[in-house]
Amino acid sequence: MSLSDIVRRLVLPKAAPEPEQLTIAHAGDTLPVTFLRSARARRASLRVDAARRRIVLTAPLRMARGTAIDFAHVQAGWIAARLKRLPAHRPFVDGAEVPLFGAPHLIRHRHDRRGTVWREGFEIHVAGKSEHLPRRLRDWLTAELRNELVPLVHAKARSVERPVKRITLRDSRSRWGSCGPDATLSFSWRLVFAPPEVLDYLVSHEVAHLVHLNHGPRFWALARTLCVVPIEGPQSWLKRNGEVLLQYGG
Repeated sequence: MSLSDIVRRLVLPKAAPEPEQLTIAHAGDTLPVTFLRSARARRASLRVDAARRRIVLTAPLRMARGTAIDFAHVQAGWIAARLKRLPAHRPFVDGAEVPLFGAPHLIRHRHDRRGTVWREGFEIHVAGKSEHLPRRLRDWLTAELRNELVPLVHAKARSVERPVKRITLRDSRSRWGSCGPDATLSFSWRLVFAPPEVLDYLVSHEVAHLVHLNHGPRFWALARTLCVVPIEGPQSWLKRNGEVLLQYGG
């Protein structure tokens, strides 16, 4: 073994094991649980990962596996209740309904047409083969969001006299938006399903971070000024409906 290999073993922290899929017995059912190890964890804990429709059991690296699993068994009733509360998956298929900026629209598969997506009233028509429908619809929805979001971001950024380096749309599962120290703003593409006032609030939130990279009083004062409606309404809407947005399209 070389000196560099020895140094690497001494310096690099031990990697956490890969996630393990468990089942917990409760009231005649088997409950799926994903078991993770974390170097930052100080105790065993459970959380709901609504985006991936799973319950996550997290334990410190040094905790015995049996101890962590025993904790999950004790909490089996909580796990069962939270799994039942998860919103149903809402795939992109013909006849399904999706909210386009909060307004319900029906998905119509048009196998007689080729390669395009268009809107007629409160229907979204998707041409081509059925297996291509989810991807084509997602691409179209992402483009619709970008058309609304980009001008809104730049308008609010001009009002605070701050530049925006880049705007990206991602399938973020943990946050609706983010602002980097380099003035890059990122948003979840699933905001295309939210009402316009919710989108406006989230843009206001991230643009305010161009001025204040924190959540202090001055940040919230600026976010309130930028938002066209009182921020409590959109915040409450996201708390009630955020998990549902994550279920559309997989």
